[in-house]
Amino acid sequence: MLASIGYAAAYTGVGIVLLVLGFFALDLLTPGNLGRHIYDGRSVNAAVTLAAGFLGQGAIVFASIWTNATSSFGRALLYTVVFGVLGVLLQAVAFVALDLITPGRLGAHLMEPVFHPASLVSAAVQLAVAAIIVASIWP
Repeated sequence: MLASIGYAAAYTGVGIVLLVLGFFALDLLTPGNLGRHIYDGRSVNAAVTLAAGFLGQGAIVFASIWTNATSSFGRALLYTVVFGVLGVLLQAVAFVALDLITPGRLGAHLMEPVFHPASLVSAAVQLAVAAIIVASIWP
């Protein structure tokens, strides 16, 4: 039982680090301070996009752990890190691609405090990329 608790703590620690990495990636892709836009500016758009990124990243981490849990702990943890970082990178690439094919500046629209439909499209892209990565992990 103690080993399982240790594994859970390690996986959770890696998962939290990956969520933080995803937060900073989105913060770099959007103008201003993402946290301030959400908490002080009450930007629903920013919150929707970040929440979708978190959910997608969580799904990637879950799939990495679930599909590799029967292998050695070190290998499973490595898969979790590799696919988690890949998820952050590919979600960022998808964000940039969406920004290039849509009018205006996506990052600026997502920081607006008044609802903008672009936040739903951005969220869908984040979740779609995560689903593609999860499908590539699943046996």
